[in-house]
Amino acid sequence: MKKAEIITDKHFLVSEVDKRIYGSFIEHLGRAVYEGIYQPGSPFADEQGLRKDVIELVRELQVPVVRYPGGNFVSGYHWEDGVGPKAERPSKVDLAWQVIETNEFGLNEFATWAKKANSDVMMAVNLGTRGAEDAKNILEYCNFKEGTYYSDLRKQHGYKDPHNIKLWCLGNEMDGPWQMGHKTAQEYGRAAEETGRLMKMMDPSIETVACGSSNLDMPTFGTWEDTVLGICYDQVDYLSLHQYYGNRDNDTPDFLASSVGMDEFISSVVSICDCVKAKRRSKKKINLSFDEWNVWYHSNEADEKLEKWVKAPHQLEDIYNFEDALLVGSMLITLLRHADRVKIGCLAQLVNVIAPIMTSDTGAWRQTIFYPFRYTSQYGRGTVLHTVIKSPVYESKTYGTAPYLDGVLVWNEAEEELVLFAVNKCLEEDMEITCDLRQFEKFQIEEHVVLSHQDMKAVNTEKNPGEVSPTAGNTVKLEAGKLSGILGKHSWNMVRMKRK
Repeated sequence: MKKAEIITDKHFLVSEVDKRIYGSFIEHLGRAVYEGIYQPGSPFADEQGLRKDVIELVRELQVPVVRYPGGNFVSGYHWEDGVGPKAERPSKVDLAWQVIETNEFGLNEFATWAKKANSDVMMAVNLGTRGAEDAKNILEYCNFKEGTYYSDLRKQHGYKDPHNIKLWCLGNEMDGPWQMGHKTAQEYGRAAEETGRLMKMMDPSIETVACGSSNLDMPTFGTWEDTVLGICYDQVDYLSLHQYYGNRDNDTPDFLASSVGMDEFISSVVSICDCVKAKRRSKKKINLSFDEWNVWYHSNEADEKLEKWVKAPHQLEDIYNFEDALLVGSMLITLLRHADRVKIGCLAQLVNVIAPIMTSDTGAWRQTIFYPFRYTSQYGRGTVLHTVIKSPVYESKTYGTAPYLDGVLVWNEAEEELVLFAVNKCLEEDMEITCDLRQFEKFQIEEHVVLSHQDMKAVNTEKNPGEVSPTAGNTVKLEAGKLSGILGKHSWNMVRMKRK
């Protein structure tokens, strides 16, 4: 049996957790919107066509913010097409995903859905085929109370009160050659600077997110961030990161080590942000918005065979297995360990499209990745403690040295609660853990939740939605301030402790 030690101190704090780290993403892509969150005529839909079963599951996840409407889709989107009387809305060609967009669902419907789901909106503007003027107009439509053309137009559309959207993405993946209107770093830096400047002239209370590299493997990674921030630093508040992971070679240990790559990615971008800060002699700190992250590879082959120019096809519908849930749990731990700089995170996406929630005409169900997200979102609130993991390691093909144990402690002082999130990535052996918690006097274990399965490829389906689901654990104890116990092989764990 492997052994690991977890070391922490209640005075060594990383940062308070920004709840927006548990955000998600809805794009006009596949069945994310149509048949996902919106399906008029469904027995599960409310009077506005919004699926109540999905809303209940999103509330269970406690998602505080949802990015919308893209994604690649936004770079060719005219937001005006999706507002006003539905009978007058035009169907348009979406070049990003080579489908037909009916525009039956748009900005106002999404704002209504977000309120019902207890989420805020993170709105993206089109800096691909459009620019600063259109961004200024949509901001006026969303946030001005009345007395201007676009605010009065919103009122004519039946929305008297402003949507009051405070978080805005300045385009999407503008370095990518697949992106409509993609730009060089210099071109995008100027577009982001001018768009951010105009938007903040109109509403100084908003925050803006500049596009970082589309992924870590882009040939311009690093130089893109440095150049873009060098131009638009004063007009933006966050820099975005996007990264997806897959197990195409069926090398599970290497796949589970992807969180090491995610950790290094975040650290690299933080370094670049601080380098630009130093060069500018600025007092302002740029934080990070990791607004696309997930496992994505299962659906790639099927998507190549899809018919083009249809409406809402079954696109990017990854069916997640148990090992995917382990990695998602580890990636959430990684985001928490960087809570001092990662203030926004978006699991991409939320429903049907590479998502924790799936729907059909007969119901909605939880994919395997739903569970680590749900528990971390609910209980990973408070302050992240600097958590040192002394664990055996292994060598992964892609990421080098990786620890078998991944973990972090979150202290919610107001609730007098201490929570350990931990993943044992060893496929053959249980892990014996110890942690000195004598500083947390009179704490006792309230709950130990375990997600595990004998089959790493086990999935949840509509017919068998509970195949991979959490169980109560009883292998960890807290006595005389010493936490000790066993974490089963290949398992995700949450140990929640409260002061009695």
